[in-house]
Amino acid sequence: QVQLVESGGGLVQTGGSLRLSCAASRFTLDHYVKGWFRQAPGKEREGVACINSSNGSTYYADSAKGRFTISRDNAKSTLNLQMNSLKPEDTATYYCVAGSRRDTAQEMCVNSFDPNDYWGQGTQVTVSS
Repeated sequence: QVQLVESGGGLVQTGGSLRLSCAASRFTLDHYVKGWFRQAPGKEREGVACINSSNGSTYYADSAKGRFTISRDNAKSTLNLQMNSLKPEDTATYYCVAGSRRDTAQEMCVNSFDPNDYWGQGTQVTVSS
């Protein structure tokens, strides 16, 4: 069974930083378009940052540009999200997603649902004001 496991969430003050990581088991993330999504209570799911491993191209939501950086470690089959200058509105559950039939990083982040995607269980990020 394919599994994605996120880690690194927690409570941080406004302006602080967190680094999220996602590890895959029973498959490798190398050839997938991957991304980080988030969802806060009462809000729509949002594709925050996505990356196409085949060419390294990335896409960031406007809310993440300049503050978040997505990266992958193919040797370890992990996906990371460095989040700096965090704001209370970044508070959400963050999910690691791997798309088996996605074409580009932008397509994945903008079109947040595809039945062929694999999702992790999520990690909570809370930013206090």
